[in-house]
Amino acid sequence: MVKGIMHYDVGQQVDVFLFIKSSTKGIASNGKPFLTLIFQDKSGEIEAKLWDATSEDENHYAAQNIVRLAGEINSYRGRNQLKIRNIRPATDLDGVTISDFLAVAPIPQDEMSSKVTQYIFEMKNSNIQRITRHLLKKHQAAFFEYPAATKNHHEFVSGLAYHVVSMLDLAKSIAHLYPSLDTDLLYAGIILHDLGKVTELSGPISTTYTVEGNLLGHISIMVNEIGQAAKELGIEGEEVTILQHIILSHHGKAEWGSPKPPMIKEAEILHYIDNLDAKMNMLDRALERVKPGEFSDRVFALDNRSFYKPTFHK
Repeated sequence: MVKGIMHYDVGQQVDVFLFIKSSTKGIASNGKPFLTLIFQDKSGEIEAKLWDATSEDENHYAAQNIVRLAGEINSYRGRNQLKIRNIRPATDLDGVTISDFLAVAPIPQDEMSSKVTQYIFEMKNSNIQRITRHLLKKHQAAFFEYPAATKNHHEFVSGLAYHVVSMLDLAKSIAHLYPSLDTDLLYAGIILHDLGKVTELSGPISTTYTVEGNLLGHISIMVNEIGQAAKELGIEGEEVTILQHIILSHHGKAEWGSPKPPMIKEAEILHYIDNLDAKMNMLDRALERVKPGEFSDRVFALDNRSFYKPTFHK
């Protein structure tokens, strides 16, 4: 099995194929151009600088290209960085493809599709069920391929669906403890809460924000889509407004991007479930590369904290 780039230690030499997630041009203090490259493979991402970059380098080492490079792992400001010694574009003769470098959800797409379908089937409120089924069918292909974010959590192929399936299973357990929760609303809110990301984000490869994503955001996009779906299906009633509220409030607070705070029970619970699943994914990914008895790199999205892996953990 090929060793992932995130599993090398500082000081180790590397000779690997990597996928370029992003390439950004800069000007050094001496006036010479350089490229900041973010490389990725299935294990994660690492940054490197290509100094004295030419216009030909910009073409060869643009985003979504595959390269072979040799170099060394260094540490810079507490994070691993790749020092490039030699680099060249990959060729057909190398026998590598983009899929070799993309992290994928640990559950197959067809299994996640079956689980989501079952949760929709269990809904008893026909208005909520029809709106949810309609919107999922409309965006089905993208829903099961897209990541949940560009960084921080579930930023891998099928990450959006995996995030939703994890939240649905968590919601089912919580609903057993609190039977007063309306599971139709909770399940529908979970399935729809991030569905706007299939418009907000560019896709599963080298994911960036679209124009709509930057100008509107996934929350506004999905609130509009719920309203449009209700019109197309001839559905009127409070369910439409409540579903829209759950989407509007799922980030919890205005400073976290929510136009409204949660004002119904199911919206409050969904916010906590969303937050919990995102944080657990971040922690698992940060700690999977850490040996017992050591600390992780700082996790910016978790208040820039480092996390310790106890020595008795396997």
